[in-house]
Amino acid sequence: MSESPRPHQPTPPQPPQGPDEAVRAELTRLRESIDNIDAAVVHMLAERFKCTQQVGVLKAQHQLPPADPAREARQIARLRELAGSAKLDPAFAEKLLNFIIAEVIRHHETIADGAR
Repeated sequence: MSESPRPHQPTPPQPPQGPDEAVRAELTRLRESIDNIDAAVVHMLAERFKCTQQVGVLKAQHQLPPADPAREARQIARLRELAGSAKLDPAFAEKLLNFIIAEVIRHHETIADGAR
């Protein structure tokens, strides 16, 4: 008895190959840089908050209000300008600073409440 020809079976699709070793190495290098920058940002914010805590103590000791809208407006304008020259979206910089300012004011209110 002769064998009947087998129908051609399509090769199952292969899973996509991952990026080559050079791409993985570049991703790792870039991500390590991002991690270092993130660490620096956290440390810089910690230093900033140490200074703003001292400002909060001074304000509380001299019965000054926790918020200073005129200073905040100047800071926002300054940061928007810095962001533009650094090729960072000024609206993003403003949102970030507003978030930080809100936290600083909260700290100042807490300090003022403790001083009463």
